[in-house]
Amino acid sequence: MNQDATTSLEKRNIWLRGLLMILMGLAHQLAGTVLFCTALLQFIFTLASDAPNPRLAAFGQSLGRFQSQVADFASFASEVVPFPFADWPASD
Repeated sequence: MNQDATTSLEKRNIWLRGLLMILMGLAHQLAGTVLFCTALLQFIFTLASDAPNPRLAAFGQSLGRFQSQVADFASFASEVVPFPFADWPASD
């Protein structure tokens, strides 16, 4: 009976992870669109001022790290669920 309870818990966890993977996949797609817009804005600002905007650069870096965390979670390389279930990645 104890083994049946463990199997049931594992199945419930895998279904929860599957749901989180779908949600994180949607977040990854949205982040890709936001990253494209950020890159476009950065290009325009660089054309106008001859220097990249440091805040946009930092945001783009942290957004890329978020996408990396989502890819790690979705491919089972990590068990840590990315933002909003964890802190937003820093842009070192």
